[in-house]
Amino acid sequence: MRLSLMASSGILALSACALTPAGTGAFTVMAPASFDRTFTAAAGAMQDQGLALSLEDPVNGIVVGSLESSAVMADVDQLADGHVRVTFDSTGANDPALMARISSSYNRRMGR
Repeated sequence: MRLSLMASSGILALSACALTPAGTGAFTVMAPASFDRTFTAAAGAMQDQGLALSLEDPVNGIVVGSLESSAVMADVDQLADGHVRVTFDSTGANDPALMARISSSYNRRMGR
């Protein structure tokens, strides 16, 4: 009897608790990025950082640009699961922060 009374009290107490959201801040639900949007954002991010684009090949997903003696290549791939992946590679980079700035520009253009 005592055990069932304690169990009933516990269930009653828990049922009075209300679950509220952790915060009232705004959030954004984003749809997966399209290949075209990703390609355009990658090329734009490179231009944002002063690179002169020498190749924009959306069919193969390649963007190549240069700044002084640095060359940067963006490779945009459509994955089998529908997601899009972009990678930036550099050669001869005199500015070690260049890739970080390009990445930041890309994220900003993608709304991240």
